[in-house]
Amino acid sequence: MSPRTSEGELRTEVLIVGGGLGGVAAALGALEAGRSVVLTEEYRWLGGQLTSQAVPMDEHTWIESFGATARYRALREGIRDYYRRHYPLTDAAREDPHLNPGAGLVGRVCAEPLVGVAVIESMLAPYRATGRLRLIQPAVPVAASVDGDRVEAVTIRRLDDGTETTISADYVIDATELGDLLPLTGAEYVTGFESRHDTGEPSAPEVAQPDNQQAISWCFVVDAVDGDHTIDRPAEYDQWRRVQPEFWGAPMISFTGPDPRTLEITSRTFTPNAGVDAERVADQRADAGDRELWTFRRIVARHNFRPGTYASDVVLVNWPMIDYIGGPIVDVSDEVRASREASARQQSLSMLYWLQTEAPRADGGTGFPGLRLRGDLTQGPDGLAMAPYVRESRRILAETTVTELDLSIAATGNDRPAEFDDSVGVGMYRIDLHPSTGGDNYIDLPSRPFEIPLGALIPRRLENLLPAGKNVGTTHITNGAFRLHPVEWNIGEAAGRLAAFCLDRASRPRAIRTNPELLAEFQTLLTNGGVELHWPAGVSGY
Repeated sequence: MSPRTSEGELRTEVLIVGGGLGGVAAALGALEAGRSVVLTEEYRWLGGQLTSQAVPMDEHTWIESFGATARYRALREGIRDYYRRHYPLTDAAREDPHLNPGAGLVGRVCAEPLVGVAVIESMLAPYRATGRLRLIQPAVPVAASVDGDRVEAVTIRRLDDGTETTISADYVIDATELGDLLPLTGAEYVTGFESRHDTGEPSAPEVAQPDNQQAISWCFVVDAVDGDHTIDRPAEYDQWRRVQPEFWGAPMISFTGPDPRTLEITSRTFTPNAGVDAERVADQRADAGDRELWTFRRIVARHNFRPGTYASDVVLVNWPMIDYIGGPIVDVSDEVRASREASARQQSLSMLYWLQTEAPRADGGTGFPGLRLRGDLTQGPDGLAMAPYVRESRRILAETTVTELDLSIAATGNDRPAEFDDSVGVGMYRIDLHPSTGGDNYIDLPSRPFEIPLGALIPRRLENLLPAGKNVGTTHITNGAFRLHPVEWNIGEAAGRLAAFCLDRASRPRAIRTNPELLAEFQTLLTNGGVELHWPAGVSGY
C-alpha cells in the first residue's frame, strides 16, 4: 500500500459506508428522496453477497409475487433483462417471464456476478452523472469522530493509494459486511451467540459465546470441459484433508456431511453437466435443492442459450465443505483476520483440488480433471471470489431485538407472519445457521414470515447512525433468517429512506418511531415507494 496521504474533507447529507446490497439500496432510498450521498465500498464491485462474494439470490417461495420491495424487484428483473438484451438465449428462455439463467435450485434468479454488477451500476448511474452520488472505492473506514451521541464524521482510507478522506454527514449508515463502524463510533453491539438468560431463546446457550460465529466461505466458480485443468496442489491440502468435525460423519473435504435440516449424515452427488428437470423449480419450502451439487447453485445453464454458446454449465461452489470454522474474523487483529481468510481460501482450493483428483465418479474412477476454475468470472485472489461470503456481522444493541421467540414456529406455536406495529418491510427465510467457529452443527429451524421492525434499525444510544445489513437488531439465531439478499436490501432501503425522512422533518429516528403521526407518515411514504410492510392473508412459514 502507498504511504498515507490526506485527500481532504467532504461534506454530504447521507454517508453510506459499505456498498453491498444494503448499501446500494440505502443509497437509492436516500437519492430518490432528493438527498446527496457519498457511498464507499471496500471491493472493486458493488453488490456484496450477490457480486464480490458471488452468491446468487437466496429467496423465499413467494418472491415472484410478493415479499420484496419494488426496487429489489427492479434489480432481479434487471438481471433477467440483461441476459435478454446481451446474451444469445434460446427463444424459450428469452420468452420465459421467470427466466432463471442458471436454472439453479437455490433460487429463482441464479446468474453470473458480473451481470449483477452491471445492473447495480445502471441503477446508480443517473445519480452519479448528476453529482448527487459520489462513490469512493476501494476504501475502508479507519476512524470516526463522535460528539456525544452523534457521529460527526468518518475517515475513509483508499486501499489503492492510501489516501484518506474525512467525510462529515448528517446521517451515517453502516452497510459494511462486518459492522465496521460500530467499534469505530463506540456504538453498543454484540457478536456471536447471546446467552439464553439474555434473550430467552430456547436454542441459545446458557452462557454467551461472542466468538462463536457462523462460518465464512470463500466461494468459487467452475465449469467442466475437455482437458486437464487441475490446479497446483494447495499448500495446506494435507491439513484440510484431515479435518473432520465431530458432527460431520466424514472428512469435510468429501461429498458426505450433515443434512442442514435433519442433521442426518448424507452423501451428495456431483454430476458435471447434469441434465435439467424442466418441471423442477427452485423452492426452498419444498426442497433445499442441495442433493445434486452441480445443479444446486448453477449460475449458467447451457440449455438456456443457443447451441454452441457454452461448452459447459457454470456452477458456483458454495457448499458445506468450504465452510471455514477455524475462527471468527470479527474483532480480531488485522494479522489474525488475514491469516484466517488465507486459510479459508486454502480450504476452498483444497476442495477444488480434491474434486479434480480424488472425488469418486459414477463410473468407478476418481477425479474430474476437466473441472476448470473460472476466476475470470469472479476476479478474486487465487481465482476465487473477490471477497469471502460473510453470514454474520457485529449487531447493534437496538431499540428492538428480534429473537427466536418472534420467528421460530416451534417456539411460538404459530406459523403466521410475525407482526410489528413499526414495520418497515418484510422478509422470509428459515432460521438457517451454518456450522460455527465454536464447533456447533447447523441450526436450521422452520420460521414464520416476518415484518422488519423500525426499532431493529435504531441503536439504543447513537442518534444518527443506522444499520443497513446484517448489523441490525437480531440475535445470532434470528440473523439466520435476516441475512439473505431481499431482506438485506429491504433493511438498506428503509435506512436510506429513514435518513432522508428525518432530514425532511428535522427529526430523529427514535422520534419517528415513538411519534404515531410521524411513524404513520413514514410508513405511508415507504408503501407509496413500493416497500411492502405486511404479508398477504394466508401466508404461513416453513
